[in-house]
Amino acid sequence: MRFPFSFPFLFLAALLSPMPAPSVRAAEPSVLARAKARGQIRCGGVERPGLAEKGEGGRPAGLEVDLCRAVAAAVLGSPDRFAFRLYAAPSDFDAVRDGDDDVFFLTGSEIAEGRLAGFVLPLGPVFLESHAVLVAASSPYRGVADLAGHGVCFLIGSSAGRSLEAYFDGLHRTFLRHPYSEEGEMDDAYSVQRCQGLVGERTSLAKVRLSPGVNGMKSRILKESLATFPVLAATGTSDGRFSALVAWTIHTLVSGERPETRWYAGGAGAMPLPGEDLGLDPGWQNRLLGTVGTYRDIFDRNLGNASPLGLERGPNANELEAGLLIGPFVD
Repeated sequence: MRFPFSFPFLFLAALLSPMPAPSVRAAEPSVLARAKARGQIRCGGVERPGLAEKGEGGRPAGLEVDLCRAVAAAVLGSPDRFAFRLYAAPSDFDAVRDGDDDVFFLTGSEIAEGRLAGFVLPLGPVFLESHAVLVAASSPYRGVADLAGHGVCFLIGSSAGRSLEAYFDGLHRTFLRHPYSEEGEMDDAYSVQRCQGLVGERTSLAKVRLSPGVNGMKSRILKESLATFPVLAATGTSDGRFSALVAWTIHTLVSGERPETRWYAGGAGAMPLPGEDLGLDPGWQNRLLGTVGTYRDIFDRNLGNASPLGLERGPNANELEAGLLIGPFVD
């Protein structure tokens, strides 16, 4: 086979041809470098009672806020060097897409509905939320099935309403539907017992339970869950090292619950991580647990017995206590 040009000719032509100029693009600073420059870690999450909500003085408070404080303590040395944004409208997710926030707390539905999958790297569950039913404390109902044939209030188009429909569909039974488009109107209807049950997220029901309404009715949340789903910690996709820092910070809080025994280390020693491997100081894990406590401490003061919501840990307990939360540890 003959070629129209000889190899020496092609080689010379290649040498004389103008070469494309290499693109000059400054490397973007790491997320940690930007956080250090501004002096704070920035986090955000959808508003939920006990997880992320306006607390005393209008300042954000909740389990997710304390996790943000933990990241600040780990990587910036102080739990006070943080800012937390409450996502209250779809436009707030621009802070996720644009990388304005460093750490996000989102459910799978929020990621899907906000079309955020290409912008976030999920690091794992930080809380297991569930759909449940609130009933009057004096009522005879012991399980959700006992409400068959009775009225249940729900928000139109809500995932909690769908979970309720799916539950009774599986039983081949039905309930009296009381749909509402406004939460306040729905809560008022329940408080005067236009419906005998109120379905929603367990954290939200715990908040409703604190307000007895015009008749001073006390309520209780049925233990049975209609559906359980995770609230995830996530970071942007551009900086794997920062994602590792956030993930190991949360794992330290969860694994830090493990008790010291004759056979296994507990606390910070349950999963010892040399600071130099992560670009942190040697005592970062001890400082972290000493500042914000373990996951148990964070749960108790925001959602558990030390909080007004008074929720049991349930699936959010450590696996040593028959829960579903487990962090890596040296076995």
